[in-house]
Amino acid sequence: MAEWAAKRFWEKATVEVAGDGYQVLLDGRKLRTPVKSELIVPSREMAEAIAAEWQAQEEKIDPMTMPVTRSANAAIDKVGPMHAEVAALVSEYGGTDLLCYRAESPEGLVKRQSEAWDPLLEWAAETLKAPLKTTAGIVHVKQDAAVLANLAKRVSDMDNFRLAAFHDLVGMSGSLIIGFATIHRFLPVPELWRRSRIDEDWQIEQWGEDDEASATEAGKKVGFEHAARFYFMVNNG
Repeated sequence: MAEWAAKRFWEKATVEVAGDGYQVLLDGRKLRTPVKSELIVPSREMAEAIAAEWQAQEEKIDPMTMPVTRSANAAIDKVGPMHAEVAALVSEYGGTDLLCYRAESPEGLVKRQSEAWDPLLEWAAETLKAPLKTTAGIVHVKQDAAVLANLAKRVSDMDNFRLAAFHDLVGMSGSLIIGFATIHRFLPVPELWRRSRIDEDWQIEQWGEDDEASATEAGKKVGFEHAARFYFMVNNG
């Protein structure tokens, strides 16, 4: 896969229309995914972001500095051939959503979870027509089958690019509802991320911060914010 060669081999990355989408050219050569599919994306904004990532590469190529390219590759190479399986995997979070499992104590954590998560569940019940039940402790709460089917249908209806982003939003937050709240812009992305970390932040306050864990957490936050940005790029033709 020439695009991921160790050294830069092109002078200029450009964007052009390709059917109903857009593609990136490296000195006039079509950019392809790791499995050799044409890298055609749904919006000009996304294509221009990919072109900018390639244009910014120096002598040696660093894929880790190209998040939009990597997400587009995943949408085409991974989600595309397994759309139904990915949608089903993501939808499973509805049955064990983070927001539905509450602490029994201490009172401070119980209150903090309620303040952060109750508005999200109320929003889901009203906007998504998906009322979810909550429980305290680790006892499993069975959600209504029709509610889960409704949420699953919303996930399966996403195209490959949106689903690739949504997969990361849900996986990183641990919550299908936070994923939906993100793409519906219910709250700012950083605030939604904060609400997904109520338990972790509480533990840090009680026991102190671990440098390694903090670095991992910071990386997840960047990934969550990128996934939101990538999702919204789909609409920006």
